[in-house]
Amino acid sequence: MKLVKVEGHPDLYRDMDTGAIINKDTDGYQQYLSNSYNRKNSKKEIEQLKSDVNEIKSLLKELINGSKWYKTR
Repeated sequence: MKLVKVEGHPDLYRDMDTGAIINKDTDGYQQYLSNSYNRKNSKKEIEQLKSDVNEIKSLLKELINGSKWYKTR
């Protein structure tokens, strides 16, 4: 495999056998993976917070309307 630098792009190389462009920016790739993981994690945290808020709202409504447990005693 013979790689030739792509002019004007310090991290891009052309594979002369296949014509494919190869990005050798490993730091940038690691940053991309890290950002992707963080976005997924943030979305999960937001969904959990939404669920928690809905549960709290439900419990507050139950308290305001009188607890079912309390009414049965």
